[in-house]
Amino acid sequence: MMDALAQQLDQRSSPGQLYESLSNGDVRCHACAHRCLIKPGGRGICMVRFNRDGILMVPWGYVAALQVDPIEKKPLYHFLPGEAALTFGMLGCDFHCDYCQNWVTSQALRDDAARVSGRYIRGIDAETIIAYGQRMGATVVASSYNEPLITAEWAHAIFERAQAAGMKSVFISNGFATPETLDFLKPVLDGYKVDLKSMRPEVYRDLGGRLQPVLDTIRAAYEREMWVEVVTLVVPGLNDSIEELMSAARYISSISPDIPWHVTAFHRDYRMTDRDNTSSELLLRAAEIGQEAGLKYVYAGNLPGVLSEYEHSYCPQCQVPVIERRGFFVTGYHLDDQGCCPQCGTQIPGVWLASAGVQVSDAPGFTGRHPQIL
Repeated sequence: MMDALAQQLDQRSSPGQLYESLSNGDVRCHACAHRCLIKPGGRGICMVRFNRDGILMVPWGYVAALQVDPIEKKPLYHFLPGEAALTFGMLGCDFHCDYCQNWVTSQALRDDAARVSGRYIRGIDAETIIAYGQRMGATVVASSYNEPLITAEWAHAIFERAQAAGMKSVFISNGFATPETLDFLKPVLDGYKVDLKSMRPEVYRDLGGRLQPVLDTIRAAYEREMWVEVVTLVVPGLNDSIEELMSAARYISSISPDIPWHVTAFHRDYRMTDRDNTSSELLLRAAEIGQEAGLKYVYAGNLPGVLSEYEHSYCPQCQVPVIERRGFFVTGYHLDDQGCCPQCGTQIPGVWLASAGVQVSDAPGFTGRHPQIL
């Protein structure tokens, strides 16, 4: 079964760009920080990039998921709030997290239980994807659901067309990037949401990666002037100590205290069902730690309305709410057209629309903020 799925994906591949040719037909992949050395006939750790006769073949020309989401679902809070993001995903990942909420797509070539993902594969070209987004009123295109770094070439092709259509592009990623991939994406990538899963190297080893490249990516994406937001899923017993949360917040603040930090609630999923879901008390503690570390914009997610004060954006100078939210809904938008606080004029960092263009809803049943599958 898994071989059949691999063959199906291999038929939807194209020569890559993020690699170097070595002797004896070997290639070195540079898409992610594993930098896999792949021999002819072999595959990288991600399982979807493979060596065919000395050429690195990469995923191309398909999606396994395509839908329009609120940009707040990514989550991105300082990037065109209230807007719709056409979100596409493929199959595969360079990590193997036991608590992955998208495991059916991310672990498709590792886990027999995920082979159902083969049913979702749909051949499509980049122009059609952008046409879908325009028809649905999306202003953002997002690569998500699996790890976008391992399908970076396909994302680049889509983002080029998005840019020509006047749309913005974002990555929803584990951040296990390389400078080569960030440079490759920089001309077409506007925003980068990075998952910072832990500040302990041993946790990253268990997940199939390393900590330092993720820390480097946060800094490197910021230095390349991509809009960066960081998310930490707070998992009881894994990364929830005061020391570790403070370490994460201080690192982000050392790059810029203007980088938003989302601390989000874990719920039992996939292979991690042996611990409690994240409580509101734990999430509140994490958010307060972020503020204590000097971060100006800290958000608590996955518990809409429970910690409402950490769903809103406040002016760091005068503390008035400048954007109010409940879950994926923007319920109040008060920035002026330059993205400044209406009371004291402080510039709020982010990527903003003119205020008249922001969708605001007081009704949780507002259909425009619910995901729409294409």
